[in-house]
Amino acid sequence: MSHRQSNQALRVVKVGLTQMHCDADPASNHARQVDLITQAAARGAQIVCTQELYATQYFCQSEDYRFFDFAQTIPGPSTEAFCKLAREKQIVIVASLFEKRTAGLHHNTAAIIDADGTLLGIYRKMHIPDDPQFYEKFYFTPGDLGFMAWKTRYAKIGVLICWDQWFPEAARLTALRGAQILFYPTAIAWHPEEPAEVQAAQHDAWELIQRSHAVTNGCYVAVANRIGHENILGPDGDPVSPHGLNFWGQSFVAAPDGRLLHRASANQEELIIIDCDLNELDYARTHWPFLRDRRIDAYDELNRRFIDKP
Repeated sequence: MSHRQSNQALRVVKVGLTQMHCDADPASNHARQVDLITQAAARGAQIVCTQELYATQYFCQSEDYRFFDFAQTIPGPSTEAFCKLAREKQIVIVASLFEKRTAGLHHNTAAIIDADGTLLGIYRKMHIPDDPQFYEKFYFTPGDLGFMAWKTRYAKIGVLICWDQWFPEAARLTALRGAQILFYPTAIAWHPEEPAEVQAAQHDAWELIQRSHAVTNGCYVAVANRIGHENILGPDGDPVSPHGLNFWGQSFVAAPDGRLLHRASANQEELIIIDCDLNELDYARTHWPFLRDRRIDAYDELNRRFIDKP
């Protein structure tokens, strides 16, 4: 037994991430997602997280009213299916969904389902991007539930979604709610025409910022990304862009000290299952006591957009 485990009972949680491609048929995507989660449960996973918007191709490449038809209510058909699966397999499921809250009001939402099949709650994506071929502001209203954590059967978890992963404030506030593991359902890609060195720098920055969340908060970070080339077809049947997007996969799990425990491939469908020892949080937070030494009396200006004057 290692030094950091010597006086503590092991509290190991098996975390599963699903990394898959998506086609134009939501029913097919959902069926393959359910199959991957079922495989994860058979291999001992206790908490399984899907990639962002697993049921569809990444439709935000264009602004098209047709795609609002993909949205579902929560509770709804997908959450009902996942609640049943969670109860049967005794697993926690984090499912990323396109939520229809009411007519004309939609969110990019994750449902958190406990191992007894209970829908514990939802997280609505707080940071909504608007970049070339990532036109999410057209579809999604920013979240209004804040940053949260849920006590599941196996661990207390927090969920953030894709663009949220770049913001240290989001990770910090979720960790301060008690999250031991931060899950990030993700759909991030390269523009195929970008130079290889630019693509490499983008990936390095993406992984680096999230591993830093693990270090500064002393918690696990688990990131599920999609794979494959996607070029959405417009109403006329032609692609909406000349190049589409290449989703870079490389889903990963980082330990509380930032160590990369596993990184998936960039282009293969994979099921990642990693042991996360929750005792590592105690070790990390006592040996690197960032939470202890935070100057909470000096951070008031973080609620400002920019500080124009000294």
